[in-house]
Amino acid sequence: MISKVLFPVDFSLVSEYAFSNCIPRFFSTGVAEELILIHVLDIHPTGDEFIDFDKMQMNAKEKLEKVAKDFKEMGINVTKTIVRMGHPALEIANVAEEENVDLIYMPSKGEHILRDMLIGTTAANVARVATKPVLLVKYEWDKARHTVKCIWDARRVFDKPLIALDFSPCSDSIVETVKALFEDYVKKATLMHVIDYGKPDKTKELSEEALKKLEEFAKKFKFESELEVGVGIASNAIINEAIIKGSTVIVVGKRGRSVLKDLLLGSTADGVIRKSMLPVLLVPCKY
Repeated sequence: MISKVLFPVDFSLVSEYAFSNCIPRFFSTGVAEELILIHVLDIHPTGDEFIDFDKMQMNAKEKLEKVAKDFKEMGINVTKTIVRMGHPALEIANVAEEENVDLIYMPSKGEHILRDMLIGTTAANVARVATKPVLLVKYEWDKARHTVKCIWDARRVFDKPLIALDFSPCSDSIVETVKALFEDYVKKATLMHVIDYGKPDKTKELSEEALKKLEEFAKKFKFESELEVGVGIASNAIINEAIIKGSTVIVVGKRGRSVLKDLLLGSTADGVIRKSMLPVLLVPCKY
């Protein structure tokens, strides 16, 4: 069960669509108990002009309180609204730690959405630096209706997860997170390991070993799981399998807290974030 969800609001079309449609649907499932809202003022003083920071914070607070009021009228338990100044991704990650939230819910733009929506870039950066799980959800631009559209079902997000396991200690963190947050809401899962290592002539042997390990992981959950072993580029194999299985969310682990390191170095998690149109749950490793 998810106790606290942190939802960053930037007042863009993506953010507005998320809080008027998807957040209420997400909470209607009963999977989460309370919601904390945050808005970060990304301001860089130049010294050339006077900026009334107090007024900006007050205006942002008023707008955020309006969002909170709307949520409360929908029956959602909003417990706090927070306005910060600074780097959006870092401030969101820091507040998530301070408030000890269970999940950061990040709306993200799809590859075809309006370029001026900052929330997309912020979402990817939060996913990389946060030490709390991040649910990254994509939205697209509906050309016909000239508005944002949701490309996932907020009520079914945890129905059929694809859980990617690399058999490192990070896999244990993934298991702990799934069991703690949404195990009771899973109807059927896919547990997957991708072989992107070893010599080609050892692939069959490695696949058999991986399948045995997946069987051991499957015993840790109380829901039914299909087991899959893929070969090739991990992020591509994971996304393709999720599409084939009709998965509702991809669960993958990510390492590191260094902003520079995480932004410059590629990883399976980064590849999944960039390419997947399904929701992605990023689980920080605890080592």
